[in-house]
Amino acid sequence: MSAKPDAFERKLRMIGRNWGLYLLILPSVILLILFAYKPMYGIIMAFKDYRNALGIMGSPWAEPWYKHFERFFSSFQFVNTLRNTLVLSFYGLLAGFPFPILIALGLNQMRAKKFKRTFQTISYLPHFISTVVMVGLLSIWLSPGSGLIGNIYRLFGAQAPNLMGSAGAFPHLYVWSDIWQHVGWNSIIYLAALAGVDPSLYEAATVDGASRFQKLIYIDLPMLMPTAAILLILSAGNIMNIGFEKAYLMQTPLNSFTSAIIPTYVYELGIRNAQYSYSAAVNLFNTVINLILLVTVNQVTRKTSGNSLW
Repeated sequence: MSAKPDAFERKLRMIGRNWGLYLLILPSVILLILFAYKPMYGIIMAFKDYRNALGIMGSPWAEPWYKHFERFFSSFQFVNTLRNTLVLSFYGLLAGFPFPILIALGLNQMRAKKFKRTFQTISYLPHFISTVVMVGLLSIWLSPGSGLIGNIYRLFGAQAPNLMGSAGAFPHLYVWSDIWQHVGWNSIIYLAALAGVDPSLYEAATVDGASRFQKLIYIDLPMLMPTAAILLILSAGNIMNIGFEKAYLMQTPLNSFTSAIIPTYVYELGIRNAQYSYSAAVNLFNTVINLILLVTVNQVTRKTSGNSLW
């Protein structure tokens, strides 16, 4: 009898049978390797005293190897930037995560198709506004002198506050403007999940005398939970990677106490001050925290709901 083919041969045969599918994903794999995995060797900079003339591999190793991490942990910016990053991230996650689900549930219940399409278009449009334009609109609307808020306050004979320069107002402006901009777009994936619900479930519920609200609670919500769990895990993995562009554009000397976050700090160190090794160490710390959060939330979600990324 012929020897049983080993696992490697079976895999080769499977690839041969599905060569078209592998060819289809090849461009994505190449892009992933070039722009995600290849640049990872730059992590070495966090453990070296990088010098431009010597390059990454030619630069001497830091003594001790954790020198740049120790410098960050002992700096006066560590507590402030870490706190601001966590506050903005968790605030945005807790405040923004339920809204796309609510929008999707509401749109799914709408029977007037014309109104439904109009509402969807209006809610999707802000997503296509660039970050620069979005911050510019905020500055115009909230200007205490000539902005919308300033004109409203003057109607009542009062002086408008400088919200863009307020440290206390910065987290709220950042989070709620982001929710307004992306809530409609983020609801699309939930609408797709609801579109896959078996119509016979609604028919059976109608026969049993269930109201529209009861259908929403006992059919729609359970069907959304697996999708919501996966998106929650993905969001948790990006908690520390909040939008650098928006925070940097909204940052002023007046609100820097609450707007200074780790990404803007890395930009200041690496790009403006050319402290490449130090900025690489700070960014690596940020990435490690993200990885820990991703793995933790994935494990918790798998044990509580049975849904996970792996």
